[in-house]
Amino acid sequence: IFAVVVNSCCHGWNDILIVSFALLIACQGFGEGRSLCQPGRLPKKLNGVVRNVPPDYVSPGRNKKAPNSAKHFIDVSKNPDSSFEFIHRTLASNNRSRTKRSKAFGKYSHRNEFRGPDAFSADKILEPLQGVYSPRTEYRRTGEEAKTVPRQTDTLLVTSTFALSGDYAHNVAMVHWVGDNSSVILTLTKQYDFNLGAFTESSLWRSVDYGSTYIKLNNKVGSNLACLYVCPTNKRKIMMLSDPEREHSILISSDEGASFEKYSINFYMDGLLFHPTQENWLLASSPDNKVYSTMDFGRTWQLISENVTTGRFFWYDLIPDSAQYAKCRAQRCTESNKQYLFPEDIDTNSLVVQDDYVFVQVTKSGQTSYFVSYMRESFKQIQLPKYCLPKDMHIISTDEKQVFAAVQEWNQNDTYSLYISDSPGVYFTLSLEHLRTRREPGGNLLVDLYKVEGINGIYLANKLVHREVKTFITYNKGQTWALLQAPNTDVFGNSLHCILPYCSLHLHLDVPVNPYLPGRISSTDSAPGIIVATGNVGTELSSTNLGMFVTSDAGNSWIHIFEEELGVWFLDNGGALVAVSLIATVPTRHIWISLDEGRKWDRHSFSLAPLFLDGSGILDYSSSKWHLIKIDYKAIFSRRCMDGDYQTWHLNNKGEPCVMGEKQTFMKRRPGARCMLAQGYSRVISSEPCVCRQYDFECDYGYERQVDGKCSSAFWFNPNTITGSCGISQNFLNSTGYRKVLSNNCKEGGNDVYSARKQQCSPRPPKGLRLMTSHGELTATVGSNVTFLVHLDDVSLDFGDGITVMYNLSQRGDGIKHNYRAAGIFRVTAHAENSQGYDSSSMFLHITSPVEHVYLSAPIVAIVKNEVNLTAVVWPVYQRILTFFWWFENSSEPLITLDGSITYTFQKEGKNKVMVQVSSGCNILQDTKVIIVKKFFKSLLLSFSPTLDDHNPDIPEWREDVGRVVRTAVSQVHLLVSLFPGVPTTAELFILPETQLPEHGKGDKEALKQYASQLNFKCHGKCDISFVYFYGVCLSLAPLVDSNPIHNSSAMLMLLSVAFVGLAALFVFKFKRYVPCCYIN
Repeated sequence: IFAVVVNSCCHGWNDILIVSFALLIACQGFGEGRSLCQPGRLPKKLNGVVRNVPPDYVSPGRNKKAPNSAKHFIDVSKNPDSSFEFIHRTLASNNRSRTKRSKAFGKYSHRNEFRGPDAFSADKILEPLQGVYSPRTEYRRTGEEAKTVPRQTDTLLVTSTFALSGDYAHNVAMVHWVGDNSSVILTLTKQYDFNLGAFTESSLWRSVDYGSTYIKLNNKVGSNLACLYVCPTNKRKIMMLSDPEREHSILISSDEGASFEKYSINFYMDGLLFHPTQENWLLASSPDNKVYSTMDFGRTWQLISENVTTGRFFWYDLIPDSAQYAKCRAQRCTESNKQYLFPEDIDTNSLVVQDDYVFVQVTKSGQTSYFVSYMRESFKQIQLPKYCLPKDMHIISTDEKQVFAAVQEWNQNDTYSLYISDSPGVYFTLSLEHLRTRREPGGNLLVDLYKVEGINGIYLANKLVHREVKTFITYNKGQTWALLQAPNTDVFGNSLHCILPYCSLHLHLDVPVNPYLPGRISSTDSAPGIIVATGNVGTELSSTNLGMFVTSDAGNSWIHIFEEELGVWFLDNGGALVAVSLIATVPTRHIWISLDEGRKWDRHSFSLAPLFLDGSGILDYSSSKWHLIKIDYKAIFSRRCMDGDYQTWHLNNKGEPCVMGEKQTFMKRRPGARCMLAQGYSRVISSEPCVCRQYDFECDYGYERQVDGKCSSAFWFNPNTITGSCGISQNFLNSTGYRKVLSNNCKEGGNDVYSARKQQCSPRPPKGLRLMTSHGELTATVGSNVTFLVHLDDVSLDFGDGITVMYNLSQRGDGIKHNYRAAGIFRVTAHAENSQGYDSSSMFLHITSPVEHVYLSAPIVAIVKNEVNLTAVVWPVYQRILTFFWWFENSSEPLITLDGSITYTFQKEGKNKVMVQVSSGCNILQDTKVIIVKKFFKSLLLSFSPTLDDHNPDIPEWREDVGRVVRTAVSQVHLLVSLFPGVPTTAELFILPETQLPEHGKGDKEALKQYASQLNFKCHGKCDISFVYFYGVCLSLAPLVDSNPIHNSSAMLMLLSVAFVGLAALFVFKFKRYVPCCYIN
């Protein structure tokens, strides 16, 4: 493991830089209060690290973006330093070969940790060892100088080594420098047990002299610490979290770790978010989706929300106060009076809060829409070109009040397109197609886009061109892109015959999340125009034969400086570059320093013996130790820089002096001047605006850049369309197809042909009237308020139920509400009219109400291959809003109707089940009946005296009970009874053939006739026999009815049937009350 700490103690400058070559270093976004033990939500950097949609990881709540506020960990431009510290492990004296790197840790192992030695000594204070002096300094020339300039020697750098002893079994170390002119360094070491898969103990070390000596603080903080958090607005405040597997407590320090207070908490903390301005305000999350807040830096906590989507809680400014912004699972939110802003629920993990913007994603009927809120105003739908048809969208940056987004269009699979918005983030235009993208193992999206620091408007991007990845650069914030010019010579001075566009320089644009790591490309505000990157020369970007390249003129020309990949940092306010080898399998004892923007490099030794720099594994040596090597580089500077040590540099784009609408002149140190830059000196010494030209503008929404550079309207866009309201005697800005690039400082000339022109609104007829509901739905329930949104002024709204109201929509921004008291389908019409004409818009609204009961009315017996009437009786009675699904025996698909009555023909004899389902839009009910299908049958109509009507509730259950009692008196095979709805009470008695009778052939009817004659009774003419009961209820028999057209029933059959019915009536009344006697007339 190898780490670097740059320390300065001369000239009263007490700044420090902590850098590391370990892959798992202990800080992730410290500038935003992140933890040393877990990544948390990562800052969204324009360097191409895009976390989703997410879409989408967002920088924690802040006023400044996290990459800037955390930059002191990787850039010394603000901290003039004059020494290095290296943390390394010495090899055992027997010089055994290195073992294979170990695998990653358990659940607490994250990218922000680096793994340390297997053993420490138990000393409490780390004492300095004897200083080691560099035996020699070598000079490295690049390009043509490698052939012409002889090797030079330089002043030796002084180094000193310290052993980080103690905690024998600890194998994880995490380092934090407080910063801001502080000499305090905190180091947290932990022991990870691979068998248990957890941390077992820890130690906290504190240094007050930039790491010269350390004191162990376990007697103050204990030995079970898991995380360390630092307040981003006051880095003297530190919060440490104990291992939650053993205790729920936090330790708080307000004096850089000199003293701690311990407090117990009643929840499992797995995430922490500091307020961007209030140093004592924090939000914390727990694994059970709860969010807590504290206003006293963790001393007391309050539960503020439950069921919060994991990782989707943010701070945002609510003028004049600050508040929390949370998204919860809609089906479990309990707060009342919610205002629904979108037609559907927000998609899971799509909420993004970044700077002045809030983004959400909403999917309805498979169609995805994106919404944005700017300055916390109302949400507006994001407008992409009409035929972009996005499949995915990620927010890359919101710098300078403008949104950069990566959009995957309908015809893209492995690439994304870069889109740039206007200031409110609503209207997007295309900047670059087919950006190279990759997916991390965790699913996060990485986009190859890098913002060059120090100069406005310069970006680098890797684009897929005919299956080859090439690097492009823009100097006007994405309006034009060009390939990079390759160096003229390689690092040895050999000529490179690389001619555009067939050959160019290609760069890897990976920037690590870990601020300790140098990354494969770097730039800084303190050194404008200097870019150091890993890449290759050729036709496309390659992962082999890589070298290091540097430019000092913002990408116009490049120099090949190393033939291998090194880690490079900016020192001395950007005036010096330091490079160290990152090859973990090759030992080294050198660092390289350049004082002339990478043209010449001096090699210095920091150790007598080569050391391994291991960025991903643990060296398995029993005698290996941690060592801290400090390199004081102040000796290479003879003095502070004076006025004569500087020269001017004019920014240009391939010779064009106007970049982003202005001519800028920068001040740089002269090559060869070995002086230390003054802290905070101004880099830009002059800036002169240029007259606006074509590429100072981007194409407005609906316009596309043509080959000649002009912006013309797209085929799908009508340039005469006026957005927004425009009343008579008012003015509007009519777009010329251009909109000025944000942060471009050009000035308008005498003949301004690009800026939007002010025009007076002329009278015009209403057009484009649109009517919709607030939720976008075309259905509502009875009694609910329906909110209509009409996009036009002064409309008359006819609700379709006899009510028409005139509205002025300028005073009805919340929509127009109406309450429907009855169910049905209503035609809602909006009508707009003026002296020039009129326009109207209509919609059909379905007002539904739950169905409370459904009854299937069907005969109990039917004739095969004859039509049968089936009716679904619904209560309450609705018209035109119900859907009926009819299921028949063995059918795989239902018969769907809008009417409750159908006719159906049964093709086979036997029992057939019929089911009807009734859907009212908000609920579904069903009823089932069994119909016996025969070739023929005989039936008898029954009627009752009016007295029975007083006991008839006219409900299906009562009628079924009567029929069931009658059937129990005789064989159910031969007799069925069906009572008709309504009063007077009537019934039909069905006499069926036995199942043993033949079912086919000419003998069927004769068989039933023979069966009827066996009853030994015939009735010639009309039979009128009554049964009189105690309560005066009589039952009368009507003539026998045959399913056959010819009636040949016998009187014996009728009398026997009457007897059965009389017995059935007796049972019926037993359901109601006790009947003491009955007699027959």
